[in-house]
Amino acid sequence: MLWTIFLLLNGLLLLVLLYSTRTRQNNEPPLDKGVLPWLGHALEFGKDAAKFLARMKDRHGDIFTVRVAGHYVTVLLDPNSFDAVMNDTIFLDFTRSRNQLLKRIFSLQLPSIKPTAERKWMEQHFQGLSLSKLNSSMNTHLQNLLLNDQKDCNPSEWRRDGLFSLCYSLLFRAGYLTLFERRDNVATVYIEFRKFDHLLTKLARSSLKRGESKTANLSRERLWELLSPNWLREGSESNSWQQSYHHFLHEEGVDAEMQKRSLLLQLWTTQCNAGPAAFWLLGFLLTHPDAMKAVKSEIRGLTLRDTSIQHPPINPREAHSTPVLDSVLSETLRLTAAVMINREVVRDKILYMANGHEYHLRQGDKVCLFPFLSPQMDPQIYQEPQIFKYDRFLNDDMTVKDKFYKEGKRLKYYTMPWGAGRNICVGKEFAVTAIKQFVFLLLTHLDLEMCDPEAKLPPANPSRYGFGMLQPDGDLQVRYRLKKTHR
Repeated sequence: MLWTIFLLLNGLLLLVLLYSTRTRQNNEPPLDKGVLPWLGHALEFGKDAAKFLARMKDRHGDIFTVRVAGHYVTVLLDPNSFDAVMNDTIFLDFTRSRNQLLKRIFSLQLPSIKPTAERKWMEQHFQGLSLSKLNSSMNTHLQNLLLNDQKDCNPSEWRRDGLFSLCYSLLFRAGYLTLFERRDNVATVYIEFRKFDHLLTKLARSSLKRGESKTANLSRERLWELLSPNWLREGSESNSWQQSYHHFLHEEGVDAEMQKRSLLLQLWTTQCNAGPAAFWLLGFLLTHPDAMKAVKSEIRGLTLRDTSIQHPPINPREAHSTPVLDSVLSETLRLTAAVMINREVVRDKILYMANGHEYHLRQGDKVCLFPFLSPQMDPQIYQEPQIFKYDRFLNDDMTVKDKFYKEGKRLKYYTMPWGAGRNICVGKEFAVTAIKQFVFLLLTHLDLEMCDPEAKLPPANPSRYGFGMLQPDGDLQVRYRLKKTHR
């Protein structure tokens, strides 16, 4: 027994030494292992990825390799070189890392699903006529929920709430009704989802405490049951989006249990970003009066024909005629969308940078793009990048500004809240329209103001870097009531 323990300890020591003694080879990016054996920079990376990677960028430049919990991760922060990673499907792969996260977060295994087949299915529902139907349904549900929420109080009295809570609740419930078509449990699903989402980053990093692990597991199991549609339990037929999704999974060889669990993945994917995005957008407007004035002026131009609440607050044609609101949304996403694009090196690769440099990437390492740092917060691209400027994406003639440069070279990727290239978010148009509908609805039908006129937006929760839209560490207290014209 003692001999076995001795051998195991020696084996572990050899592994630690192996990971600790890696050195930078010719043509490899700068290597920063950190002071802790094996663990490396894992604690800093998980605590505040943006702060840590900004420090590494200052030290090493636009490309470097760091050790994170036994893994070596090459971080690329030159947007002009992103295509060399995103377009490579031979030497780089993302399916293994994705499947690991699905299992860790959602207790879900979908090894037979091909990303191209899944994307093709999604495009059928988030483009063309299907997208128009989704937008119309979302419109209706947003209006109904807003009006119903006002019925229980005197319409002339102010109601108080946290802006994040208000935005997340309304957009989540409207999105759930649109895509999942269940009225009987929408409030319960929202409450349970918030519990689950609160612990999601710890699930992804396997850093849950014992009590948190129990809460996450119970919440996940509860959501599986809540999301299971009636037609699935009763064996009846339906023509819904869910029915189509289950049919797709069945055709791909996914068993019944994983089909049920996969609905939580779809719920999170479709509902986790719109609410936080709307919070930041409205928060920036409330704390920047000049921006609020410009957006309201533009909205008045759209509502001169018809301000009746019976009509959709913003139709597809109008959705493309709001340059000021579009610029505000783009600026909001630049400041608060913090996705990470990850790949695994499956074969040794030479990475050709836009500046002519070449770097060798080792098989088994990982590659990470973090557009939040560059291009989105890069001072070489944006003047005062940390400051909200509502007209940053507007030309003088009120057209969309899409020409940005770094070191004299025009950027293909100057902001990347939705990813890019062949892996750009399929649901982008649905999400953008939903956010704009929501903002339009609130500003045309509610008096909305901060409880404290001097209040500031809360800081972002740094643990959410890498998981889509950032969420606030706190809330902004607001008060609201129906405008006189809608009472």
